[in-house]
This record gives sequence, C-alpha cells and structure tokens, in this order.
Amino acid sequence: MSNLINVYQQRPDAAHAESPLFYAGLHELADKGSKSAGITLREKKLLGHLTLRGDAKDPAFAGGVHKALGLELPVALTLVADGDTSLQWLAPDEWLLIVPSGTEFAVEQKLRAALEGLFFAVVNVSGGQTLLELSGPKVRQLLMKSTSYDVHPSNFPVGKAVGTHFAKSQLVIRHTAEDTWELVVRRSFSDYFWLWLQDASAEYGLAIKS
Repeated sequence: MSNLINVYQQRPDAAHAESPLFYAGLHELADKGSKSAGITLREKKLLGHLTLRGDAKDPAFAGGVHKALGLELPVALTLVADGDTSLQWLAPDEWLLIVPSGTEFAVEQKLRAALEGLFFAVVNVSGGQTLLELSGPKVRQLLMKSTSYDVHPSNFPVGKAVGTHFAKSQLVIRHTAEDTWELVVRRSFSDYFWLWLQDASAEYGLAIKS
C-alpha cells in the first residue's frame, strides 16, 4: 500500500451526477405509498464512498484516522458514525468511509495529510455503489427472506455491519438503528436489488421516501 497516488476531484461541482437508481424513478414514487407500510425505502444517493486501507495495529495510523475524521477505527463487523459520516470495518486492514455528498474530495485530502509518511491507501469509489436505507417494523422479516445470514437481534445488534449473500448476489448489510438498516449495493446490481426489494416487501407494504 502506498500514499503516492494522484488525487483529483472525481465529481466537480459543475458535473451532472445521476444515482445508480436514477432510472427507477424513486422521486416519482416518493411519499405516495401507504402510511401504514411495513417498510420504507430511501436511496441515500450520491454520498461520498471511500475505501481506506492501513495497519489497524499501528497507533500512528489509528491516530491519523481519528485526527482526520474524529472517529475511532471500528473493530470487526462493526461501524461507527458521527452524523452523516460513518466508518465501517470491511477486513482487518480495510474500512468503508461514507461521507456527505460533495465532501469526499476534501475528506480524502484531509486523510492523506493526516497519514502522510505511513503506508496506507484511500480510494474514492463513490461512483461504484449506493446506499439503500430500509426502515419500519417489517424490515427484519424482509431480510430473513433475502439472506441466509442470521439477523436475529441476538446476532445482529445495532452497530453491526457485514458483507454477505443477499438475493443470490452480494452486498453489505448495516444495522444503524432499532428498525433501520442500510444496504450498500454495487451500481451494476442496483436495479436487480430494487426489483427484488419490491417483490420481497409486497406482503408488508412498501413506501418510498425522498
């Protein structure tokens, strides 16, 4: 891993950006569903997604991350968050950092400055994935139909995050609040997951939130 990588702003302010689910027309469906729907879906679109790699056992690396983000490195299968910024463990030397839209370039620069001289890698992957938020009393039931991973409260408490199989594909499931979950999905599979979620939630009622 190296910090000698050119940094450039991948999504300048003047550029027109479309989320992976732009063509699904979620904005047209927003706030039109049943008030009693068991599941509410929202695409948290165009957020900044960065992957960070480094040595978690190196105090200088952990300290640099904290200096840049104000967050401690999360331990295995967990995430930490501060407002709209979250840092999730992906592997012993890899994390997913999600930041508010438009801030990813500045955050990347801040990380590079704080980690200068260390072995690390930070890569902007914002265009390659999106975040789907599922909330409501029936989300856990939907997940039980979609993945073989045990989502029982005793095994999947708030603050846990895992990469797993879902609907014959793969994604990351994050439990962010009691009745709120997030799915980190790859752009190329976003339409597939959207169709799956519509079908899997049909018996519970699905509402779209803008």
